Amino acid sequence: MQTSTQDFLEINQIREGVIVLKNKALRAIIMVSSLNFALKSEDEQVAIISQFQNFLNSLNFTTQIIVQSRKLNITSYLEKLSEFESKQENELLQIQTTGYREFVESLIKEGTIMNKTFYMVLPYTLAESPEFSGISSPWKKIEIPALTEENFQRCKLQLRQRIEFTISGLRRCGVKSIPLTTAEIIELFWGIHHPREAEVGYYPELPPELTQ
Repeated sequence: MQTSTQDFLEINQIREGVIVLKNKALRAIIMVSSLNFALKSEDEQVAIISQFQNFLNSLNFTTQIIVQSRKLNITSYLEKLSEFESKQENELLQIQTTGYREFVESLIKEGTIMNKTFYMVLPYTLAESPEFSGISSPWKKIEIPALTEENFQRCKLQLRQRIEFTISGLRRCGVKSIPLTTAEIIELFWGIHHPREAEVGYYPELPPELTQ
């Protein structure tokens, strides 16, 4: 019996900016900006840590923080350098441009220039819906109903509220964040499973309905 990659993934589908898992649970992903913490004054650092601690304590749901490190893709920058080098009429400047381009290329090959991207994964399940409250227990499993369109839209609304709450909390820490769209989520997972192609900026073309 033949198996596909999909058989090994927990994802059932990705729609309307939401990941639907095979166990009917929903997930949203927000991308979070970085913060030059080391450049802040001591008082500012203490304030940021305090705000972040308050933010974490305010969460009444679990969350996952993901840090993705990849080699920085500067292919277009190197191409512009090569073009500038070939058109340079001053011999000294041409030599300096060549040396600089080779230096940057060596840094890339050594993997010393990395780009870090930060994400937060927010969950919501049908078991958290009001109709299931008070009947769950560690000793009794709840049979989750089918994820109908009505159930999906209701859970998506609750998930959106968690997204807004998280974005607001991060904003108080001086950090910007934004939820990923369907296309962006697909590209993120594709890049995880195809790191070499993603590092050079190649992504497959998505159907028009997924880019809207």
